[in-house]
Amino acid sequence: MLRLVLLLLITLICPSLQAAAIAHTIDTERTTIKLSWRAFGGIPSWAHLKGVTGQVTLNPDNEFDDRINVTIPVATLQASNNLLTWQLKSDMFFDAARYPTITFSSTRVVALGPDRYRAFGTLTVRDLSRPVILDARLDRQSGETIALHATTAISRSAYKMDRFALVVDDRIAIAIDIQTKPSPAG
Repeated sequence: MLRLVLLLLITLICPSLQAAAIAHTIDTERTTIKLSWRAFGGIPSWAHLKGVTGQVTLNPDNEFDDRINVTIPVATLQASNNLLTWQLKSDMFFDAARYPTITFSSTRVVALGPDRYRAFGTLTVRDLSRPVILDARLDRQSGETIALHATTAISRSAYKMDRFALVVDDRIAIAIDIQTKPSPAG
């Protein structure tokens, strides 16, 4: 019994004996975000965002240490055609001139099974923050490199992007493909 108490005390007092969170830097060149929706009675439309920066931090022994923080430059948005790209970047939708970035910051990441997670967090678009839930799958690659594939859906009207409501669906599906590399410090 004394041995168990000593082991517990040593573990609590010596943080170096506990597993540490591993930080992964998002590989900007290999990370993309795809937005998709239906317009004009069912015609699929899409847009991509690039230039994503941020970190994914995972601690295999403590899910409360897991974090996903992402910043997305709206200027990188590219839609299926030039007119749609211009409209989405304009003040009709994202208003890239006034709100140049979109951010996501997780509040909790919960393991659902082997390499499957649910990330709870806040998505900020046009300075409006709303809670979102991402369903994610983790692909472990060579070394400490990982890929994270996540999906969610949002209401565009929740972010005050409700123009053309009669012809464009309110639901926007989001597919996120994050590639990482080990952080220099991690």
